[in-house]
Order: sequence, then C-alpha cells, then structure tokens
Amino acid sequence: RIEEKPEHPKTNYAVIGIYMYDNRVFDIIRTLKPSARGELEITDVNNKYVEWGEMTYEFLEGWWADAGESIDYYLKANNLVAKYGANKMEL
Repeated sequence: RIEEKPEHPKTNYAVIGIYMYDNRVFDIIRTLKPSARGELEITDVNNKYVEWGEMTYEFLEGWWADAGESIDYYLKANNLVAKYGANKMEL
C-alpha cells in the first residue's frame, strides 16, 4: 500500500504525482471519504489500483524537489532548475 505523508516512511521513495488513469477512476472518486486530514486523498485512488493488482510505476532518475508546500519550496525548486536544468522523463 501507498501511505500518504507517513510520519516514519518505510523507504526513501516518494510518489511524485505523475498519474495516468483509465475511466474507472471516476467510479473510485465517487466512493472516497475524507481522510483524517479532512481531504479526499489521491493515495486512496492509487491504493484501489494496488488492491486490483493494476498499479504500475517507474523510477525517475536525477533529482526531484517538492514545489507544492510553500513559496520557499517553490523557490528552492526553481533555483534547482536554474542551476541544473529540468529533468526530462521519457515514457
């Protein structure tokens, strides 16, 4: 299972938010209940595909930075792109 923001992560891997779903995703979304954080979690959608044995993944090589938490994170990510260039992911 995928954990949403675990306090003590079991690995050093992160879900970086590049998703592709089939049309069943809308049926899954309709069944979601808010989490303890009061939000509908994309992790719950992903875990449904895990339960079905249909989740696949790829490892991204290079660096990654979270740009979504605050303006400070956004600026840090922007500075990394300016310094090292943007990663290009090939599927």
